[in-house]
Amino acid sequence: MLISDGHEADLTYSVLSPQTVIADHTGVPDELRGTGAGLALVTRLVEDARAEGFRIVPLCPFVNAQRRRHPEWADAFNV
Repeated sequence: MLISDGHEADLTYSVLSPQTVIADHTGVPDELRGTGAGLALVTRLVEDARAEGFRIVPLCPFVNAQRRRHPEWADAFNV
C-alpha cells in the first residue's frame, strides 16, 4: 500500500508457493493517477521478489504492462 495526501494506492497479490506470487490487481485512485504511484508499487514488488527469491506472475494488466516496459525486470517475472 502507498499513501499520499490521504489517498491510498495498493497492489494485491496471492502467494501461490514460496517461489511464486501472482500479482492480481493494482488499484490507484483518480487523485493519484499520473503521479507514479502504480509504478512505485510494482517497483517495490520487483525489489521484494529479487530480495526474497520469488518470481511474479503478472495477472494484473498494469503489472504486465510495466513488465513489458521494463525488460531489466525480466529476472523477477515468470511468464
